[in-house]
Amino acid sequence: MSSIDHIRSTPGFPDGRWPREMTLEENLADLRRHAADFARRSGFTYTVLDAASGEIVGCVYIYPPGPDGSGVDVRSWVRSDRAQLDRQLYDAVLEWLRTRWPFSAVDYAPR
Repeated sequence: MSSIDHIRSTPGFPDGRWPREMTLEENLADLRRHAADFARRSGFTYTVLDAASGEIVGCVYIYPPGPDGSGVDVRSWVRSDRAQLDRQLYDAVLEWLRTRWPFSAVDYAPR
């Protein structure tokens, strides 16, 4: 929750409704929703970890094209104390999606 303002200022999170403070129960429900999306293959949420410490530093959300076949919607964020990693994460995710995923178009707010 210490990075709410930073995340809201990250490209791709323009409406200011998320993130928001949540109770433990709300957070658990949110995690369950992401897990259900993953199981249904309707959305893919990945935690970004520091390779050395295993500490959580951010998140990537990938929502595949809907029935209209439009491009995949991608968003990512890093914690405010890891802001210098935002561009690196963006570049790595974009390259990964372009080379390893079968999407015809990627909608990922530029950095």
